[in-house]
Amino acid sequence: MVEVDVRGFSCPVPLMRTKKALEAEPEAITVLVDSGTAKANVVNLLKDSSYDVAIEETAEGWTIIGKKSS
Repeated sequence: MVEVDVRGFSCPVPLMRTKKALEAEPEAITVLVDSGTAKANVVNLLKDSSYDVAIEETAEGWTIIGKKSS
């Protein structure tokens, strides 16, 4: 599983780093974000890239888990 920690960054950095990680076409990816805008943008990117998305709220923001759709 690939993990991208972009807490502390504002868009477009979280989106760009997630997009870069997706170039390796991982089966699963976890993205840690701490802003609502980054969460929305990353979720949209993962869905557009054919990933099923789950979101967990944490004390430090959100953990977005994407798993490749079959």
